[in-house]
Amino acid sequence: MNVQEFALPDLGEGLIEAEIVRWLVSVGDAVEVDQPVVEVETAKAAIEVPVPYAGVVTALHGETGGTVQVGKPLISVASAGLSEPGVTASPNLVGAGSTKRARRHRRASPVAKPAAKPAVEPAVVETTGRVPVVSPVVRKLARENDVDLHRLDGSGPDGLVLRQDVLAAIEGTKGTRIPLKGVRGAMAERLSRSRREIPEATVWVDVDATGLLSARKEINAVDPSRPVGILAMVARFCVLGLKRFPELNSTVERDAVVLSDAVNLGFAAQTPRGLVVPVVKDAHPLTTRELSARLAELTRTARDGKVTPAQLTGGTFTVNNYGVFGVDGSATIINHPEAAIVGIGRIIDKPWVVDGQLAVRKVTQLTLAFDHRVCDGEVAGGFLRFVADCVERPTALLGDL
Repeated sequence: MNVQEFALPDLGEGLIEAEIVRWLVSVGDAVEVDQPVVEVETAKAAIEVPVPYAGVVTALHGETGGTVQVGKPLISVASAGLSEPGVTASPNLVGAGSTKRARRHRRASPVAKPAAKPAVEPAVVETTGRVPVVSPVVRKLARENDVDLHRLDGSGPDGLVLRQDVLAAIEGTKGTRIPLKGVRGAMAERLSRSRREIPEATVWVDVDATGLLSARKEINAVDPSRPVGILAMVARFCVLGLKRFPELNSTVERDAVVLSDAVNLGFAAQTPRGLVVPVVKDAHPLTTRELSARLAELTRTARDGKVTPAQLTGGTFTVNNYGVFGVDGSATIINHPEAAIVGIGRIIDKPWVVDGQLAVRKVTQLTLAFDHRVCDGEVAGGFLRFVADCVERPTALLGDL
């Protein structure tokens, strides 16, 4: 006889433990594959947990009213090769659903039934033409409600079909699901963490960018083979601004603000896989042309899906040209764990007062979102005003280049 231990599976939603409400079997009982063996209660619901083995119960690891940690032994079953094909012991039996605690206590016959047909269809895994389902509870729920598992796009890891997917199909409200995983999931977590942890404040200013566009035209006329973009020019202004206001080129680590010696410049890039923020490492010594070339190279790499994890980490400050989407401004979210991000709106014709006279100028809006723990409004305002002055009068930078 082969004794197999079945651990308390991952019941989902970040739960790490469960209380044993009652055992549905005793030592010496024979059990079948997918037979509920214990009722547990989590912070979310009461759940009957099925066992993936057939055989005779040799041990119950826990007393009624006691607590069991996810991944710890729950029950031991001695089997003689009767376990369901394709099922192995796993602490990640996901998708288990809540049940009514008044459900009738069920036990198997004390005599093992080696030829018995499982109560539910065999578990299947993700292979060609097969549905990725692990939990027998999910399969039973689908069968009882005439839901074709082959037609569902699972929201779990690797397309795993979860209980919530079946419930959504039953209710007819599933719609199109876009799983938050991979690059998209990593960015979602980073932005969510930023909102949770950073006391963010925002300042903005409208800027006459006529001088910026004129300077860019002259620069590109000198060497058309190495063009300079608007993002690169504003990014270069930001790098110079961070030299004057180093608090914004920092991170918060526990009870200290850590200033970075280098400027690792991140920039928001939209790709077929979602938003990513590639990082130009050591951007501070680069010329405007060199910085523009690096931005263009990383943008191509990101859109081709070839950007590496190393190229997406280590940033100390971020710039975001959301003006390419035709919008004037945005409440930008700081790219955690950085301390600030500058946003650039679209450049459009607007009435502007120049030397006391009304004129039509090329105007944009600059936005700075910053971590209020690293500096106050004086520093943030000073930095943004410096960048704005550079946009309006690019030649003023000659003394710092």
